[in-house]
Amino acid sequence: MGADWQRLDEWRVCLPKSGGMRVDGLVYADARLEPDIKNDEAVKQVRNVAHLPGIVRASLAMPDIHWGYGFPIGGVAAFDADEGVVSPGGVGYDINCGVRLATTALDKPDVERELDRLADALFALVPAGLGRGGDRQVSRHDMNRVLADGAAWAVRDGWGDAADLEFLESNGVIPGADPDAVSERACERGKDQLGTLGSGNHFVETGYVEEIFDAEAAAACGLRVGQVTVLVHSGSRGLGHQTCDDFLATMARYVRDHNIALPDRQLACAHAASAEGRRYLSAMAAAANFAFANRQILMARAARALLEALSLSPRELGLRTLYDVAHNIAKFETHEVDGKPRRLVVHRKGATRSFGPGRPEIPARYRHVGQPVLIPGDMGTASWVLAGTERAMQESFGSSCHGAGRVLSRKAAVKRARGRSIADELRRAGVVVRAHDRNGLAEEMPEAYKDVDAVVHVVAEAGLARRVARLRPLAVVKG
Repeated sequence: MGADWQRLDEWRVCLPKSGGMRVDGLVYADARLEPDIKNDEAVKQVRNVAHLPGIVRASLAMPDIHWGYGFPIGGVAAFDADEGVVSPGGVGYDINCGVRLATTALDKPDVERELDRLADALFALVPAGLGRGGDRQVSRHDMNRVLADGAAWAVRDGWGDAADLEFLESNGVIPGADPDAVSERACERGKDQLGTLGSGNHFVETGYVEEIFDAEAAAACGLRVGQVTVLVHSGSRGLGHQTCDDFLATMARYVRDHNIALPDRQLACAHAASAEGRRYLSAMAAAANFAFANRQILMARAARALLEALSLSPRELGLRTLYDVAHNIAKFETHEVDGKPRRLVVHRKGATRSFGPGRPEIPARYRHVGQPVLIPGDMGTASWVLAGTERAMQESFGSSCHGAGRVLSRKAAVKRARGRSIADELRRAGVVVRAHDRNGLAEEMPEAYKDVDAVVHVVAEAGLARRVARLRPLAVVKG
């Protein structure tokens, strides 16, 4: 790439502004990850995003970057709230896809002899699979409450505890949600999908804390070596997908009517202050609230599976929500730009908020160490708990990576898995897995992803987050 790929230091690469780019691109990558990233079409998408009106500072890409719709997955871009745009491609189809982590009072030996029974219980109690609904349907009246109230609605419906809400990003509800901005078709698709995983890379995972790297932050999070944890990864399901689809059509008309020049039609957008932009943000917030409610129910289902499989009382299980964080969202936030506070619309698509110590948005328990940053890996290796930093606030709008990042397409992964049993390979590695679809399991096999430790290494060395704890999987249910 020559002059178009300028290494700034060991952890950062600049894509200099050229043509219609309004700002530079900035990619977080070291020499180990560079070859995979340079060969991915996502690098072109980083440049494309830099063309959008009102973009501030740079078009950013985390080390787990790979190709997505419009924006790269692993992309971060902030736009002036008054003069900039909002783009559905900068959030993605699975609005508020995100991760929730809970700790337990159990130790690894308490579960490792019962992994098959635990995996079976999780598989029975957590609906998973493409398009699959659950056993709880909601009326349009109740759906409006879900879209307005988020996780709090699920608590009122008997899923989990109100104490959980303190430890969810934005307390599990994005302000400004308007249920009327969500189409009937979207609500119809979502009416039986609360408390369901969906397909693809979504999962429920029981694991344990393998290693602690920051004792102070781990203590604040209630983490200790050998402790059993539960990790949930899912989003807004068909409701979010339909909402994105609906507004891409709206944005395409806006781009045409306002003569906005775009290098890729998938970057369809509208000014955030416009009627179209405001309506999308209201619908997106509603879909995000659906996702918060979904993860609230999923974690409660996982807890029931643990209680049943291990014959425990709730007190013996001791389940406690550590944190829940989105990684597909656009949010109004205030960040310092050129020495002055500025209100921005920060798009994180396959990127996690990583706010540093002292920010009022962080739960009081964690405020002195920084926001918990949850990084799921592939089902065969590890996941990470990190902590947000002041460097991230200054450089990446308080953002970090969100996972390992794909290196194989789903089709290529299925081809490579031909003749193999991925479930047996994982069992030999100490992980019991359940999935509805053999091909779906192949699509998500560990070698389809980058090494999550290598991705976290870049993020940590670049100063966007601090390592707190490394988690290892034991029993996994895949979507």
